[in-house]
Amino acid sequence: MSAAFDRMLSAIADPKRRRVIELLGERPRSAGELAGALGLAPPAMSRHLRALKEGGLVEDGHPHFDARVRIYSLKDGATDELKRWLAATEALWTHQLAAFKRHLEDDE
Repeated sequence: MSAAFDRMLSAIADPKRRRVIELLGERPRSAGELAGALGLAPPAMSRHLRALKEGGLVEDGHPHFDARVRIYSLKDGATDELKRWLAATEALWTHQLAAFKRHLEDDE
């Protein structure tokens, strides 16, 4: 696994960050809107958004009418590596559990 993958896992380990991802899955939002929805102070929200950006999950941009405002959205394809890892891990466990079941049945 890559360092970027580790940063992504670290970013989604926090429940508040997972909630941010859920909210951004509905639509892009400002930091203030996210902070209000989670009941966080702006500095705390900023730290969570920074971790999500460093994890490669979230990106920000400015609306054309106001360069002072940042709008956060989910980054396209950000979870592709995570999905591949989960699928491979699930396949490994399925194979291991099936082999264990056969072993137990052969002993009977």
